[in-house]
Amino acid sequence: MDFTLSAEQQMFAETARTLLGDTCTPDHWRRMMEQGVAFDAERWGQIVENGFTLLLLPEAAGGLGLGELDFTLIAQEAGYVALPEPLAESAGIGAPMLAALAPDYPALADPSAIIAVAPAINPVVANADIAAAILIEKNGRAFLATPDKVRLTPAETIDPFRRLFRIEWAEADAEDLGPVDWTMALDRASLFAAAQGLGLAQRAVDLAVAYARDRTQFGKPIGSYQAVKHHLASAQVAVEFARPVVLAAAAEIGHADVQSRARVSEAKIVALEAAEKAARASIQVHGAMGYSWEVDVHLFLKRALALTHSWGTPAFHRNRIATRVFSQPVGADQTFARETEHA
Repeated sequence: MDFTLSAEQQMFAETARTLLGDTCTPDHWRRMMEQGVAFDAERWGQIVENGFTLLLLPEAAGGLGLGELDFTLIAQEAGYVALPEPLAESAGIGAPMLAALAPDYPALADPSAIIAVAPAINPVVANADIAAAILIEKNGRAFLATPDKVRLTPAETIDPFRRLFRIEWAEADAEDLGPVDWTMALDRASLFAAAQGLGLAQRAVDLAVAYARDRTQFGKPIGSYQAVKHHLASAQVAVEFARPVVLAAAAEIGHADVQSRARVSEAKIVALEAAEKAARASIQVHGAMGYSWEVDVHLFLKRALALTHSWGTPAFHRNRIATRVFSQPVGADQTFARETEHA
């Protein structure tokens, strides 16, 4: 499989890296936490202005008509800065799903509109209070509601920048969009969570490396000690092993079969395991300070833990991988074959 990125993909990723790196820094996080908010309208406006909310929308709906691999690169940059705004949830999952089900819905004409998604697999809904519309799953059908037509109860979360709500609603107050296979929404959500995990993991390693260079002990930078090097090397190896898994899942997701679903599930597991491993290693390298609120690493660990249990627990995704292993041929020449091509 060719993982070479096109010039256009590299340009989008670089644009996202620069924009998010400049507008979503630890200073920004702390100001938001002091104000008790989890959404920066100015930053969201810049994200919209750069076209990131239109990536997965079809051209007929005013979007760019790009694919999951393109958005995966953006989600990775969002993870690197622990972006508070719901770019992955709205632009990666909600908007393209709504465009497929109700292409004439007015909110799709506004690239800044946030589309929240309430699948049965998630007990809580992210960002429902600021959404222009909420897609709700019930009995294999999709219903469309607005926040003023439902009852939202805030739910506790480990991540201060994830606004979660339990939702109570009545079918009479929502529009029935008919029977829907929610598998693609689950696959996209899992893939983009994995991509964010890659970014979280790399940022945690980078923070630890920077600290290990500056912090001295016994007259030497702590990064010169082998024990510290081993911790960070192990974390970086986990990131590098997860990266091709995520890219492969992004490239294959469109097949929508048992193979592609197993790839997506594997990507979510390994990328978020890498993120947790890297964050914990980074905390340990920071020493006692790593456990304090003043050091930023805790935010990356919290986001990794939150994403790990969203859109399917690790056990759920291991079961999807098991379905592939026990229902399709395995072996050096078959494990990565398509069942539709090698039946």
